[in-house]
Amino acid sequence: MKNFLTAIIISVITVSCSKKEATSTTNAVDSTKIVDSINAARTKINDSIKSKNHFKDFSGTHKFTHNLIKGSGTIDFKKIDGEADHYDVSGNIKSGNNSLKIKGFMAVVSEKHINFTGEITQSITEDSNGKPYVRKKTTTFMSKDGGTTYRLQDMVNGSGFVDHIDIHF
Repeated sequence: MKNFLTAIIISVITVSCSKKEATSTTNAVDSTKIVDSINAARTKINDSIKSKNHFKDFSGTHKFTHNLIKGSGTIDFKKIDGEADHYDVSGNIKSGNNSLKIKGFMAVVSEKHINFTGEITQSITEDSNGKPYVRKKTTTFMSKDGGTTYRLQDMVNGSGFVDHIDIHF
């Protein structure tokens, strides 16, 4: 009788242990599916936020001026697909022997600031007898009038004179 009672107790313990193991693997699979669905939803939300402008849209052609060049030129902002507030830009001003060219990338970082990465090349006869001066470092255009005009903040040119390079919207 003792052996029979011992055999029943061992059987009950074995059956109850195997049920717990089966339950724990089922829960692991369910939690993985839940995490994957949460990650997919977050990715979709993040992608939609990334592609929308946070600031006004600057796409199009705008007036471009330099204080030592008579008249004005144009600068063209082309929105980069899938990127919020990022533009490819190119433009120029020319009057007589004086000229200014800009080509690169603009990122709008606030209502008052636009970061520019690229190349600004100018040739001004009054400053350096027309010798080209090239700005290649990342710099900022800043607005003090609520976004109507943005002025280059790297104002001192290679000859030590101040340039006022403005984009008018």
